[in-house]
Amino acid sequence: MIRVLIADDQSMVRMGFQMILDAQDDIEVVADVEDGVAAVTKARELRPDVCLLDIRMPGLDGLEVTRQLAGPNVADPLKVVVVTTFDLDEYVHTALRNGASGFLLKDAGPALLIEAIRAAHRGDALVSPQVTVRLLKHFEGASARRQVDPPKEPLTARELDVVKAAARGLTNTEIGAELYMSLSTVKTHLAAVQGKVGARNRVEVAAWAWRSGLVD
Repeated sequence: MIRVLIADDQSMVRMGFQMILDAQDDIEVVADVEDGVAAVTKARELRPDVCLLDIRMPGLDGLEVTRQLAGPNVADPLKVVVVTTFDLDEYVHTALRNGASGFLLKDAGPALLIEAIRAAHRGDALVSPQVTVRLLKHFEGASARRQVDPPKEPLTARELDVVKAAARGLTNTEIGAELYMSLSTVKTHLAAVQGKVGARNRVEVAAWAWRSGLVD
């Protein structure tokens, strides 16, 4: 079972998410809280597989909760999916920089919500399609790219293929189908790339690829 914590200041939203998720055979909601402080406390206590966070909450907002649960300095980070009505670019970038494994709009629909949770649990990342387009455009053009550190070791040709596919938004399963490799091989290549470029997850790998000019 994928154990999920829901944090949202609107009780109707929490109730709706819980009904959707509890209807799935492989997902269990272990807690629902209405503010950011309670989200951090409960998440550290229960160690859910995925935390579903709203951005605008009392106490601590979802971006700060994400940083505390999944940020760069967290020794044992949790998986976080941010779900919000606000798709401001600054929110998206901050959420992903703070370690989020996914970013969805609340109108994305039940199917995408469920898939985002399953993706985060298996180590993938899912971002709403309309958000993905803008996120990738943020890295388009030489003027938008900043200097990035070179990898500690050169990437192999196959690793480069996997990185480019991930940067286009493909899931591990889609990458495997496109490149004719097993799911475990895709994961092995991504793990190797993360170590070489100093990324903590596939979202950071994709961002590194765009900033490096590997994808256009």
